[in-house]
Amino acid sequence: MTTQRQIIAIVTLLTPFLLGTSAEAANPNHVEQLLTTRECARCDLSGADLGAAHLIGADLRDANLVGANLTEANLEGADLTGANLAGANLTAALVTNASLNDTNLDGVNFTKAMVYDADVTGASMIALILNDAQIFNTRIGIGGEFPVDEQ
Repeated sequence: MTTQRQIIAIVTLLTPFLLGTSAEAANPNHVEQLLTTRECARCDLSGADLGAAHLIGADLRDANLVGANLTEANLEGADLTGANLAGANLTAALVTNASLNDTNLDGVNFTKAMVYDADVTGASMIALILNDAQIFNTRIGIGGEFPVDEQ
């Protein structure tokens, strides 16, 4: 009987995981708030589909955008200071004059993105995908170090 009870206990514990419940899911109210007001500091937008969204000047400070789809999104002038974009898809996104200070950009897909004049001071940028990306006046690059300006 002990083995049967152990099996039942294990199945009971694992059932939520086997049914595909998601640990990371965007808060629908936060998505609506962002799209309506462009203000969503500290919002949970993990896994959100924000493809082609016009997020010009959006306040996304400290927002959770882990795994979010921002394909073709316009993030011109957006403030993403302290946000977590780990694994987000920014394919063909427009990221100009944006603040990405202290942002987690690990694993972000910037394929064909246009990243101009973005401030990435203190950002984590491990394993970026930069295929055909246009990056100007932004301290993102492949390999090596940027020279330190001496004064």
